[in-house]
Amino acid sequence: MANHRPSLTIADAFQQVLDGSLPLRFTAYDGSASGPEDAPYGMTLKNERGLAYLMTAPGDLGLGRAYVSGDIDVTGLHPGDPYEALKVLQVGLRMKMPSPAELVRIVTALGISHLKPPPPPPQETLPRWRRVVEGVRHSRKRDSEAIHHHYDVSNAFYQHVLGPSMTYTCAVYPTDDATLEQAQFYKYDLIARKLDLKPGMRLLDVGCGWGGMVRHAAEHYGVEVLGVTLSREQATWAQERIKEQGLDHLAEVRHSDYRAVGEDGFDAVSSIGLTEHIGVKNYPAYFGFLRDRLRPQGRLLNHCITRAHNKHQETGAFIDRYVFPDGELTGSGRIVTEVQNVGLEVQHEENFRVHYAKTLAQWNKNLEQSWDACVAEVGEGTARVWGLYMAGSRLAFERNEIQLHHVLATKTSDDGEAGYPIRPRFTEEASYPEA
Repeated sequence: MANHRPSLTIADAFQQVLDGSLPLRFTAYDGSASGPEDAPYGMTLKNERGLAYLMTAPGDLGLGRAYVSGDIDVTGLHPGDPYEALKVLQVGLRMKMPSPAELVRIVTALGISHLKPPPPPPQETLPRWRRVVEGVRHSRKRDSEAIHHHYDVSNAFYQHVLGPSMTYTCAVYPTDDATLEQAQFYKYDLIARKLDLKPGMRLLDVGCGWGGMVRHAAEHYGVEVLGVTLSREQATWAQERIKEQGLDHLAEVRHSDYRAVGEDGFDAVSSIGLTEHIGVKNYPAYFGFLRDRLRPQGRLLNHCITRAHNKHQETGAFIDRYVFPDGELTGSGRIVTEVQNVGLEVQHEENFRVHYAKTLAQWNKNLEQSWDACVAEVGEGTARVWGLYMAGSRLAFERNEIQLHHVLATKTSDDGEAGYPIRPRFTEEASYPEA
């Protein structure tokens, strides 16, 4: 009589690609399960489409597709903040490559039909190689499409997640117990002081978002400010708030590529969260353009997410397809080098890595607390994307996989005049409102 080996369950197959024990409870739609029964968090595979996503795109992309589609649920946590489950998985989950024979057995048991990729969720953009129809990477047209994908989601959704400041960049916490709004105000005030803004000066804010820095500089420092953003929804919202605050005699936000700014002679330029979208090979042109917008002895403040190293590393598939299409990161050393190479003098550099982890934790909390309203605004799939990406990013900042750096530079004259004090005091003087 033939010796037939028992067929693998989904949970059995999952165990075979693990190196070690499973750190949470896994259950599947075929009734199988693995992992500790008393685990505080679990992962439930709900249907065949979810299995096909996992089999056709192993890694973060397949898992992301199944999660965004609702084919995988994380139990014990709210979808607005799956941070704790991601932390358990990152620390305790180790994958291995099965042998060819094991791989054949797994695929045969789970069904060869699951190797046909299902259509991806509608929140997913094209892979990099297919975006060439939209133009060369970081061309104006392709950058415009990338920004539209991420930022023109819904201003109401962003208000729920970001809070009243409508600031989608790292906050700077003056104290460990400061609120998000206090920390965002402090961040803008710190940047204003690093730039030494004074009434009557002119500031250019590139990639200005909803105009937080634009409005702060005009309201609190009496500065004439021009902000530019590629997001039409951001520009419309910002212009409305500028008018409501009675700042339209000082402040303007344009729906425009920063490269279309023709004015020069600015006393200061701020770039808060734009460099991530520029492309590393374009840094010389980018920083050269910003230098040319400055008057002699003017200042540049560059605020951007960086890696913990300066080696080339492509963005992961999930982040590239769902969050920041064409986004690129490098280390602070590369940023400093490129700023210096265009002739600017770097005066100060600062890392706010732990501050971004705190910022993301609050954004996740906001999403969880306003989940029903967010889902009503953008749909559950998009809300799931945001919960997953923010929680994962928080973990990456906490583990020092990515960082956030300020680089302050001056357009120092040929005879060495920088207009920079012998000892700056911007950190001590930065302010924030009381709770």
